Amino acid sequence: MNEAQRLQQLAEQIPEWAAELGFAAVGISDTDLAGPERDLKAWLAKDYQGQMQWLGEHGNKRSRPAELLPGTRRVISLRMNYLPPDTEPIKVLKDSSKAYISRYATGRDYHKLIRKRLAQLATRIEQFIGREHGARAFVDSAPVMERQLAAKAGLGWIGKHSLLLDREAGSWFFLGEIFTNLELPLTEQTQANQCGDCQACLQVCPTDAFAAPYVLDARRCISYLTIELDGPIPIEFREPIGNRVFGCDDCQAICPWNKYAHYTKEQDFLPRHQLHDSKLLDLFNWSEREFLDKTAGSPLRRMGYANWLRNLAVGLGNAEASAEIIAALQQKRPEVDANVAEHIDWALARQQQPGRRRKRKIKNPDKS
Repeated sequence: MNEAQRLQQLAEQIPEWAAELGFAAVGISDTDLAGPERDLKAWLAKDYQGQMQWLGEHGNKRSRPAELLPGTRRVISLRMNYLPPDTEPIKVLKDSSKAYISRYATGRDYHKLIRKRLAQLATRIEQFIGREHGARAFVDSAPVMERQLAAKAGLGWIGKHSLLLDREAGSWFFLGEIFTNLELPLTEQTQANQCGDCQACLQVCPTDAFAAPYVLDARRCISYLTIELDGPIPIEFREPIGNRVFGCDDCQAICPWNKYAHYTKEQDFLPRHQLHDSKLLDLFNWSEREFLDKTAGSPLRRMGYANWLRNLAVGLGNAEASAEIIAALQQKRPEVDANVAEHIDWALARQQQPGRRRKRKIKNPDKS
């Protein structure tokens, strides 16, 4: 068997190993990202990244895999479903007393689990090929254009909401990659963009965060505002945020393709501590020790206790007015820093406001 035949056999074997490790799909691409590199530079030039300055760092390593890991010839892209069953995201979003947490974050942090599985797959490849293959696994942990690589590998197309969509699985999945110097045969078929005339994800966004189809202005995105942003949340976005305290899934929840989404089979991705269906007030009353204990091994830990309270205060300000909420806000205020206190003051003003205003969607002034 010559080298080309052996690599072909390996490419046919990889999906079987990936399935055994819990991955839902796998594909193989080359490393040419010239088009996405131009798009990224244009996006950064408009400052759509906000405080996420790391998106513009590392030179061209993000769009040139061989500069990130010298010798890279192929990227093996994989996806793993994360949507927990029976978590009813729409029902929670419609209940102003509940805290909405993005469904990827209600269980354990996905990074360690997927990285471990990718490492196991890389080892199997090495054992098959009989030598080192310069492999390195990535899970949203390095400058990698994972959605673009996954699209090249046939795992879907990038939708108007800028997420990867698969015609048989929607978008509720994580992505991971293995860079390798093996010149594996490429996935032959890619998926054509099937968004068509649909505008659902663009229209549902509470903060009108899409400057155009396929272009997200992160500075207006609720996921950015509640997770990445340090400091005060701009007042204009607080009411539209509603009860979303960590991330936002609106553009996924409304996408017609997600009727084909598959529930996760991974126990680590199932909700812990009732985080998929908790009262805002219950979470706001957590002490810092409770927060640290109950977010151990969770994506929620990265926001820190202060921003946790900041986000919950916004949610409470948008909740139906109640004496219990007002009392909790007043009790917590002396214990917090100036930034959180300002959000509590905003929430108190909202709670005590006679005749609550209806939630409104705010327009994006950057749209042409």
